[in-house]
Amino acid sequence: MTSSTTVADSAPEPPIAEAPKGLRGHPWLTLLTVALGVTMVALDGTIVAIANPAIQKDLGASLAEVQWITNGYLLALAVALITAGKLGDRFGHRQTFLIGVVGFALSSAAIGFSGEVSLVVAFRVLQGLCGALLMPAALGLLRATFPAEKLNMAIGIWGAVIGASTAAGPIVGGLLVEHVNWQSVFFINAPVGVLAVVLGLLLLVDHRAEKAPRSFDIPGIVLLSGAMFCLIWALIKAADWHWGDQRTLLFLGLAAVCFAVFVFWEGRTPEPLLPLSMFRSVALSAGSVLMVLMAFGFMGGLFFVTFYLQNVHGLSPVDSGLRLLPLTATMIIASPLAGALITKFGPRLPLVISMVITAVSMFGLSRLDVDSGSVEMSVWFALLGLGLGPVMVGATEVIVGNAPIQHAGVAGGLQQAAMQVGGSLGTAVLGAVMAGKVDDTLPEKWAGAGLPPMPEGAASKASDAVEVGIAPVPKGTQPEIAAKITAVAHDTFVSGMGLAFTVAAVVSAVAALVAGFTKRGDNAEAAGGAVHI
Repeated sequence: MTSSTTVADSAPEPPIAEAPKGLRGHPWLTLLTVALGVTMVALDGTIVAIANPAIQKDLGASLAEVQWITNGYLLALAVALITAGKLGDRFGHRQTFLIGVVGFALSSAAIGFSGEVSLVVAFRVLQGLCGALLMPAALGLLRATFPAEKLNMAIGIWGAVIGASTAAGPIVGGLLVEHVNWQSVFFINAPVGVLAVVLGLLLLVDHRAEKAPRSFDIPGIVLLSGAMFCLIWALIKAADWHWGDQRTLLFLGLAAVCFAVFVFWEGRTPEPLLPLSMFRSVALSAGSVLMVLMAFGFMGGLFFVTFYLQNVHGLSPVDSGLRLLPLTATMIIASPLAGALITKFGPRLPLVISMVITAVSMFGLSRLDVDSGSVEMSVWFALLGLGLGPVMVGATEVIVGNAPIQHAGVAGGLQQAAMQVGGSLGTAVLGAVMAGKVDDTLPEKWAGAGLPPMPEGAASKASDAVEVGIAPVPKGTQPEIAAKITAVAHDTFVSGMGLAFTVAAVVSAVAALVAGFTKRGDNAEAAGGAVHI
């Protein structure tokens, strides 16, 4: 069944909204306001990684506790996104967005004042929940405010903001940690949040559809939250537990059971959390899969790039971020341009071409070696950004535009959840690919370099170090031997990274095929019905 034959609740329906008076409700000012909130969330996704070593040293945290600083945020964000989108559909995206911004800014400030790692983790979880509130609400506001002919351009700029903020995280974080302190990484969200709230109160207008949900699907919320938690938790812990471990299989099994029961329940409840009728749209389903596959290759592949730049090439976090500027720059340029192209030609052709470009760039990155220069890296990074920018825009338009206006928030949550799942899956699977390659290659290269056999029990620790590009050189090792160990470690890491990027390239090629099933949103015309431009 095609997307044009969705059920009755998919019929275009203009939202009920007050006419904009002056600047209030102006689409481009609405975009500026929501971009400020989105910037905080996107920046926090990467900026905190730079601060983790300083937090660990200052608070005396263990490795597991430091990992929870990231994992707690990721889990809360991924688990709550679709439910938070439902809240926006029920109570209004303006209110949900403002609550999310206030909560995110206050929890960020609370982290900066925390003197114990347990408090840092707790407030990071709160950050994730608040981020989940504001991200779908931002998309809901854009969908309700912009008319169809300008929505893609708006989403393009929105995507550029996310890309720029994500890529700027290591640079901004490195500068703040190096020249101020780790607390400043979190304090920076406070003034941004204040500005977003002030502009939100002055400029944002609430939009609600006549068929907006009037009740909550509590069992659906519990089932979906449980399923997402078990899935993301299994993906996060797979690197430590390994894929065949009983604990990994247990959580994956629990996720499958919860998802199955969730689907069964959603088909029978009057007002479901995630209406299954949405997925009768082939385009919406393809857009969701495309977002998962795109994030798989992008986040999973770039996970290793930071180790490559810092541990193999010896660059500082700030210099590593600067090396990624070609990626950032082309994403910033390509995203709004893609919005214009998608508006004119529809999403299918631009998305297919973009995923082909992404696949080519991933394959190019798989050819990097220990001695690759900055020019070669810049070419492939720039090409990657050129491919990814349109996908972020197009897949978002396909998902949100093919959903009924009364489910705009849920659709925004679905888009973000698909990206989180894809990123977690890519990091876990490509991490396993790297680990397998290192385990197979390291002993052979070690022996081939004429190095003495490793002591019993040291091989596993050496492999763990090599998987992140660190040379396992024992203290007191002679310089000649240390140089050989470093060469073997870096060569092994690069071979693993090459295989990981090759897998990412194949996934991107599959995503290009999926993109062929996308189409312009059937419900996009409902967006601007009550808005004066």
